[in-house]
Amino acid sequence: MTLNFQQVFDKIREIGLGAQSRRENLERLREQAGELLKAWADKADELNAKLDRARQADPSIRCAIPLAGPLDAARDPEPAPANLTLIAADGSQIAPDRHASVLFSLVNVGAIVMRTGSGEAPEIFTDSHLLFDDEIYTETGMLTSEAIELQRDIAERRKLLELAKQVNGAALSRRAEPVEALSKGQVVALTDGPVELWGAKNGGEDDYRKNLEIHKSILSQLEALGVTVAGYVDKPGADLVVRLLEIARLSSEEQFKDIRKQHSLRGVTDRWLYGRILKAGQRSAVFGMQSGSRAHYTGDLALHFFYLNVGDGKHPSLVRVELPKWVADDEEKLNLLHAALLDQCRMMGAKSYPYILHRAHEIAVVKFEEKRQVEQMLELELRKSGGEVEEGSNKQSAKDLPGRKR
Repeated sequence: MTLNFQQVFDKIREIGLGAQSRRENLERLREQAGELLKAWADKADELNAKLDRARQADPSIRCAIPLAGPLDAARDPEPAPANLTLIAADGSQIAPDRHASVLFSLVNVGAIVMRTGSGEAPEIFTDSHLLFDDEIYTETGMLTSEAIELQRDIAERRKLLELAKQVNGAALSRRAEPVEALSKGQVVALTDGPVELWGAKNGGEDDYRKNLEIHKSILSQLEALGVTVAGYVDKPGADLVVRLLEIARLSSEEQFKDIRKQHSLRGVTDRWLYGRILKAGQRSAVFGMQSGSRAHYTGDLALHFFYLNVGDGKHPSLVRVELPKWVADDEEKLNLLHAALLDQCRMMGAKSYPYILHRAHEIAVVKFEEKRQVEQMLELELRKSGGEVEEGSNKQSAKDLPGRKR
C-alpha cells in the first residue's frame, strides 16, 4: 500500500463540504462575466485603451486583444470544399536517462497528408532522429526534457514545410496551377497545440531564440506557399477573453499597477463563456493574442485565435484555434479552416477531435518496447565496435525486478 488513504479521504471530505459554496460563488462570477461580455461587446476601442494601460504595468500579461466586430459574435460554418489537402504533424521524444546503460535521446515525428475528394489513401511519414554523444549536451549541461520538446516542436514544423513543398511540387507535375490553388488556401497545415513556440528558457535562452528564428522562418515560408496554418488546442486552459474582461473592470491607477493580482473572475473559463454563446459548429470572433512573446511575432506572423464549438447541441465542446495574421485577415482561409476542422472532427464520432491530428499522434508516439529496442540496438553496436557501455543504475535494476510496480 503506497497511499495513506485516510489522509486522502479526510481531504476529500473537506473538499466535499465546501463544494456547494464554491458552486454558488462560481455561478455568481459566471453571471458577472456574461454581463461584462455583453456590456463590452462593441467597445473594442475602449477595451484596447485599458489593455494599453495594463501592458504598461505588465508587458507579459496574457489575454485576448479585441479586433473589429462584436466580442460575442457567432459565425456559422461554410460548406467544406470538395477538394482539399490537409497536412498534420505531431511528435514524441525520449529524453536522456542517466539510469540507463547508454545515454541517448530521440525525436520522432509522425505526419500525414490527406487529399479529400480524391479517393486516394492518406500518405504516412515518419522521421526518427537519434541523438548521441555531443548531440545530447548544451553549453549548460545535458539536454533537459524541455529542450528536447523544443527540438520536437521545430521538427514537427519543418516536416509541415517539407510536405507543403512536396504538395506544391506534385501540383506542378500535374499542371494543376499550384500557385493559384495554394494562394486560395486549398492546403491546410495543422499541429496539435499552439502556433506559438514554447521552449526551454532556463539555461537555454540562446537556444530558444535560435529555434524561435527557425520557427518564424518556417511560418514565413508557409505563408509564401499560401498554406492555411493553424494550431489546435483541445480543452484550452488559458482564459484569454475572461482576462480581458477582468481588465475591463479596472479603473484606478493602483489597480493597473497591481495588475497581476487583479483576478476578479477567477474560476470562470473561456470555454464556459463561449459554450453558452456558440451553437454546434459555430466559431467566435477572431482575437489578437497578447502575451510576453508578442514582440517576437510581428507583421503577418502576429498570433490570433478564435474559439470553435466542435460539440453537439447537448454537449458543447470548445477548442481554441490559433493562427497567424495572414490567415486571420483572409476571410476565405478562415472559412476554409473552420469547415475543414468540423469535417475532420465529425470523422471521430462523439469524441470530436480532428482525425488527421489523431492519426499523426498515433504515428509519432514511441512505445516503451520501442525505446528498449533502440537502447538494446545501441548497446549491441557499441560493444561490437569497442565502445563503452555502462551498467544501468541499481535503482533502475530494482525497478525492473519481476513483480515490482511503481
